[in-house]
Amino acid sequence: MQGMDPTVQGFSQRIREAAAAGGALRIRGGGSKDFYGERLEGELLDTRGHAGIISYEPSELVVTARCGTPLADLEVLLAANGQCLPFEPPHWDGSATVGGMVAAGLSGPARASAGSVRDHVLGVTLLDGRGELLVFGGQVMKNVAGYDVSRLMAGALGTLGLLVEISLKVLPVAVAEATLRFELKQAQALQKLHEWGGQPLPLNASCWVEDDGLPCLYLRLRGAQAAVESACVRLGGERQDTARSAADWRLSRDLRLPLISQRGSRDLWRLSVPQTAPVLDLPAAPVVEWHGAQRWVLAEARDGARVRAAAAQVGGHATLFMPGEPTAAAYLPRFDSLTPTLARIHLALKQQFDPAGVFNRGRLSAAF
Repeated sequence: MQGMDPTVQGFSQRIREAAAAGGALRIRGGGSKDFYGERLEGELLDTRGHAGIISYEPSELVVTARCGTPLADLEVLLAANGQCLPFEPPHWDGSATVGGMVAAGLSGPARASAGSVRDHVLGVTLLDGRGELLVFGGQVMKNVAGYDVSRLMAGALGTLGLLVEISLKVLPVAVAEATLRFELKQAQALQKLHEWGGQPLPLNASCWVEDDGLPCLYLRLRGAQAAVESACVRLGGERQDTARSAADWRLSRDLRLPLISQRGSRDLWRLSVPQTAPVLDLPAAPVVEWHGAQRWVLAEARDGARVRAAAAQVGGHATLFMPGEPTAAAYLPRFDSLTPTLARIHLALKQQFDPAGVFNRGRLSAAF
């Protein structure tokens, strides 16, 4: 471990000790996503002490940051240079970190057009379950020889290793933006989104929601000024105030729309389905994002099987994203069961990266 950063060296020592003792460590940054996953187990390993931007080349559209860096700090730096994380990661309560952002693999409203967190991870440095420092990828897009391990870490919920440093691709902020509002029922909105998706339009994000009982589709356009203005004329709809709509899109990004934030005792489900999927048989009207590919619905505990069946019927899957009160975790798994083939792959990866089962035990699956 000679030459290793002292903080990273401390992390490595704790991992080695836990592995030797058969113990478990719970990797945690700001704790903004403690609700997400099967369960929390193990001695806390707080990453916030390992923070800061290591390198940033605006002209190269690449930034490298330590795992404990506050996401808000990174985005302030990017904004000062007219750049952004195009996948719009959720900020939640403002305590999110860069490491947690990648580990959770969650993206915001622009995911359908800009790509996911995984699509923008260029490289990672991590500590495996033996306490060894490993480096994958780099700071350019074409750096992969064989399996792209760095992107494998996105969405792994910290079960494969402790992310120490992450290199990300960033993009310039769009020159122009506009949000249009259409009064459309869900089936009509899905049909329109399907039609528009096949046309040369600067579609960036969409959100269908029942707004005070009125079904509305909000469509965000981003791109060159001429392209956005032309699309506004072509599509029609009611153009929204830019500042107000920007605040609403941030609420959508952070799951703070009234329908979701006022869930009470109901469970919040996240459905990932094909964009072309029709209206689903759900217990309540959903919030529909990503041009139809992501749907949020509130449901009572007894309706969990119905929600999962609706997603599976169209070739998708459903995640119990945020249980209500009392917690639903005791009677229903958060994630869909893996197929036997995928389960073997997951177990093989876990064995390679964390053979002693040190990291975030039980967070992603009861099996590991």
